[in-house]
Amino acid sequence: MSLEVYGQVNEALMYWDDGKESNVYQVTNDNSRTRIGFRGKAKIDADWEAGYRIEIGVRSANSKRSNQFNAKGDGNPADIGLDLRDSYWFVKNKKFGSVSLGMQASATDQITEINQTQTKDFAKYSDVEDTGFGLLLRSAINGRLTNNAVTPTTSATSSPGDNGLTLRRLIGDGGDQPGEGERRFNLIKYESPEIAGFTASASWGEDDFWDLALRYTGEFGGFKVAAGVGYGKVTDGYYLQTKTVCAGRADAAPGVASTDQKCDQFGGSISVVHEATGLFLNAGAGVKNDDYLKKQARFATVAGVDDSQDFWAVQAGIEKKFNEFGKTTIYGEYYDYEGGANSRRTVTQSDALSPDPGAAHGWAIWGTGVEVFGAGIAQGFDKAAMVLYLSYRHVESDLTLKGLTGATSGPASGAIRNAPVEDVDLVMTGAIIKF
Repeated sequence: MSLEVYGQVNEALMYWDDGKESNVYQVTNDNSRTRIGFRGKAKIDADWEAGYRIEIGVRSANSKRSNQFNAKGDGNPADIGLDLRDSYWFVKNKKFGSVSLGMQASATDQITEINQTQTKDFAKYSDVEDTGFGLLLRSAINGRLTNNAVTPTTSATSSPGDNGLTLRRLIGDGGDQPGEGERRFNLIKYESPEIAGFTASASWGEDDFWDLALRYTGEFGGFKVAAGVGYGKVTDGYYLQTKTVCAGRADAAPGVASTDQKCDQFGGSISVVHEATGLFLNAGAGVKNDDYLKKQARFATVAGVDDSQDFWAVQAGIEKKFNEFGKTTIYGEYYDYEGGANSRRTVTQSDALSPDPGAAHGWAIWGTGVEVFGAGIAQGFDKAAMVLYLSYRHVESDLTLKGLTGATSGPASGAIRNAPVEDVDLVMTGAIIKF
């Protein structure tokens, strides 16, 4: 059995401006974070082989969890340091495909972010959460941060505003785009052999989910094309086991919260590169539906509840070897997300985001929206297996709230009000080196 050691280091400086305050943090770029891995395989006979993969992620600081009070992003200590990304074995047959078992990527992992260019390592066009979306929301009315967080905490395990709304909470509550699968599942997965550029895969994992995906790679007419579509369903279980966030949970009994979930999602993406000119286009989209949201006590008696989420994103530019060092990438991008209600979060009547600070009730999240406009440049250095990059993103957010009958509980039967949020500007510059 062979052994190959591989990995990468991806560290950056991240500048942010939330409309009132700005700063620069040194972070691990979570678009493709620092990691080290071990993999190997061995032939059993002419048609069969077996192998394994173990991969460990490394974060010195977390680019998607840092906030105005916490440069490292370690409000949850598990968000920095080491984490297990892969630990599985596989058996593969040339004619019938492969089966793998253990902690690994699901069939739909990265299905909405297929990308043949250098931007996949530092500015994923559809997974915008990874660049600065741990920042707390700042009210555009009073200039204060959500959760009234104004001074550092003395706690070793939390920072002020940990219970407040961050940018990522506006994207399906967890920050992952609708339609996208995940890594770090305990699952069994089947992958078919390639037929005319197409491969199919399916996975099932605890507790419980399953998904299906179809991918294509090929070249024709001077274009390199990579594309994929996938469908996934969470049928039961606690979200910390499945890693998929459904915004609603089932009620075991009226007024009693349960950890059960049930949602399904569909997504896909395509990446096209014109080999002669280097012009490229990456595009992705996805939708998620939450079957339990309308069964929540908060929304069960309320008309007009939206239990869906959707997004689309596009990135286009040119990637070509203009100099002897390696490829240069210049691009622009746009991302748009629209989401419905959320039963996991509330805004208190005294919060900075409250539309009516004098109200006797809190607020339910009725709808969210995120728009991102971005651009960037990167330079590859082939001899060093390194890419230097600079990316910029301007983030505009929408937050709509609906009054609760109680401060933090009861049906959302009150008025619908907007909660204006300050725009955010984000700049990331750094390098990734692979080995």
